[in-house]
Amino acid sequence: MHHFQYIGDRLHCEDVPVEGIAESMGTPFYLYSHATLAQHFRAFDESFRDVAHLTCFSVKSNSNLAILRLFAGKGGGADIVSGGELYRCLAAGVRPEKIVYSGVGKKPEEMAYALDSGILMFNIESGQELKALSNIANEKGTRARVAFRVNPDVDPRTHPYISTGLKENKFGIDIHEAPKWYKTAADLPNIDVVGVSCHIGSQLTEISPFVEALRKLKGLIERLKADGHSIRYLDLGGGLGITYNHETPPHPSQYARAIKDELGDGGLVLIFEPGRVIMGNAGVLITRVLYIKSTSDKSFVVVDAAMNDLMRPALYHSYHAIQPVQKTGRPEMEVDVVGPICESGDFLAKKRSLPQMQQGELLAVMSSGAYGSSMSSNYNSRPRVCEVMVKGATWRVIRTRETYEDLVRGETIPDFLGSF
Repeated sequence: MHHFQYIGDRLHCEDVPVEGIAESMGTPFYLYSHATLAQHFRAFDESFRDVAHLTCFSVKSNSNLAILRLFAGKGGGADIVSGGELYRCLAAGVRPEKIVYSGVGKKPEEMAYALDSGILMFNIESGQELKALSNIANEKGTRARVAFRVNPDVDPRTHPYISTGLKENKFGIDIHEAPKWYKTAADLPNIDVVGVSCHIGSQLTEISPFVEALRKLKGLIERLKADGHSIRYLDLGGGLGITYNHETPPHPSQYARAIKDELGDGGLVLIFEPGRVIMGNAGVLITRVLYIKSTSDKSFVVVDAAMNDLMRPALYHSYHAIQPVQKTGRPEMEVDVVGPICESGDFLAKKRSLPQMQQGELLAVMSSGAYGSSMSSNYNSRPRVCEVMVKGATWRVIRTRETYEDLVRGETIPDFLGSF
């Protein structure tokens, strides 16, 4: 469910016509629906209202300050993977005791920053990381709360680039080796073992892999408790998928029912890290047609958005629905929707049936709220696009469009290159 709908022949975001924003702000731009964001967060969070839990929004899916503030205001926490994401969360008002630090490559200075900030816990991924955190906590005269991210070797049946719970993946420690590492952690004077963490992948459209992973985690937790560890938190990660094309992912309430049925009364605080399921269909990328180009083999619609703005089609061959902002009733034709970047991989859609488009008309690339802006870059020296949020009949810019001056900010020409 989302709030991007046609009123008459014009696409609206809630009560605002999209073309009006485009006329004011130019293109391309990301557009988010406040109502959809709030609804999606509520649908997920309230599915677990009868158990102790914390919904930690996955910041990597979209790290805009306004987005983070919205969820913080609804009692949400944050799942972070870098010091920069921690900075963003604190700047947005996320309470540090609701922040969980994941990620396989935490730097010492990032760990120190998180300790100083008083975050809830670290999800540890290796023995060397545990040792580094212990040393930093010792230097600071404090204690670090930790969970180990365990790898249950469960196939999430998703794209291999976003599968994270198989033995071959870089994430976590082998579930069979976990008791050894928990004992090592418990013996360290500056470490408090408080939980178990697991994340098996992203864009999952079936419940069974989640249940299979949880079943393995239950056995591990029983073993850890028998060994004398006080396990208070169970972080089940994120990964619940959305509909991009013909997928039929479970509703958060179905996911919650399966998790609660399998877990029973475990006496644990559950932590979830949803990202895509909240953000994905709450945002679109609006782009303008620059040119129509035809060859003997195919037709192209060249638009002003590119792979640097939305990387997913090029990186994963992901499908995003594309629809005109203004319905015209023209016949459809098969086209590739491509951008201005000098790469054959710069496409938003291939062999897509669209109404015949004309120069200057607008297209909406749907389901772009997650991993759109947050994965964007300045490739080809293209300024990053602006972001807009709509609430009812009101809209605000929540990130300004970069300028050419922004592209070179921080760069210098050394004096040994001389002048000419």
